[in-house]
Amino acid sequence: MKKLLTMLLLLLGSAVLYPSSSNALPKDTLPVRGFCIAAPTGAGLAPFLKFIREELAPRHINTLVLRVDFNYEYTSHPELRDPGALTKAQVKELVQVCRQHHIQLIPQINLLGHQSWAGTTMNLLKVYPDFDETPWVKMPAKYEWPNADGLYCKSYCPLHPGVHKVVFELVDEVMDAFEATAFHAGMDEVFYLGEDKCPRCGGRDKAELYAGEVWKVRNHLAQKGRTLWIWGDRLLDGKTTGMGMWEASMNNTHRAIDLVPKDIMICDWHYERPDKSPVYFASKGLQVITCPWRKPDNAVAQLEDMYDFRSSATPEMKPRYQGMMQTVWSDAGHFLDEFYGRGKQQADTVNTSANCFRAVFKK
Repeated sequence: MKKLLTMLLLLLGSAVLYPSSSNALPKDTLPVRGFCIAAPTGAGLAPFLKFIREELAPRHINTLVLRVDFNYEYTSHPELRDPGALTKAQVKELVQVCRQHHIQLIPQINLLGHQSWAGTTMNLLKVYPDFDETPWVKMPAKYEWPNADGLYCKSYCPLHPGVHKVVFELVDEVMDAFEATAFHAGMDEVFYLGEDKCPRCGGRDKAELYAGEVWKVRNHLAQKGRTLWIWGDRLLDGKTTGMGMWEASMNNTHRAIDLVPKDIMICDWHYERPDKSPVYFASKGLQVITCPWRKPDNAVAQLEDMYDFRSSATPEMKPRYQGMMQTVWSDAGHFLDEFYGRGKQQADTVNTSANCFRAVFKK
């Protein structure tokens, strides 16, 4: 008996001394264990449902953010549907499977920014071109970066008098279909905002414009008890931090961090370095989750940081460190091919979103 007690004490001691080692259990459970990916097409739904059952659920993923955008058969605005979009019945299949496995399902529609990509205008500005913040910037036949217009992706004008009626009808419909209590509005990489030539918002403070849009979306959701999630890059100062124009802001929207509501969820993505900006967001009173993409070593470091932040935080700060969400920036079909080793192998076989996912969320 004495020998058994000694062995137990040694095991307990090793767990305390080495809480982040690969064999030790974490001291607490992260509130959010998330996965973010483009919603599958209707044709690709069945294998994605299988992935939820066989890969997400056994890894105790409890949050699934699906980038829906126009991949749904909207009845409020059928003119904005993608070809082959998910039907309401197919969405209900997603809802049922996620509910069965205790996974919170959060739909995303890109709001404000990301209204175009490379040389393609997305559905909202294609159908409603008057919503465009920069109508004088024409889409190129062949997209290259950098370019004279500073075009990465277009934005809608947040002060256009007609934009929110359309946008909020889409949001309400997709939230009802997904039976969701939280909505992801994107709002990342907003490069066009408060442009001088815009007759409505030209010359206005970009931080105030950005924060105003966050408040507008948040308040609309709050009417039905729903909460708002956004990416965090526009709230970081790209120049002071050295994070640059992609993972942070170089057009002065970063000051909006002191203007946005405190009950939103910040999805803090860093893909090239495991920067410790969750501490900054939490110190501003905001809930935050850290989001890796394709580098397993960085992702593991970010995960260990999140546990460290929670273990060393004050009682007031700890609940703001909400956890981890793996992000995938291909469509669902291509990711499943990558995950299961089908199709053409990538040039870099180490730094992939599938490997990153496996490194963070082990079965």
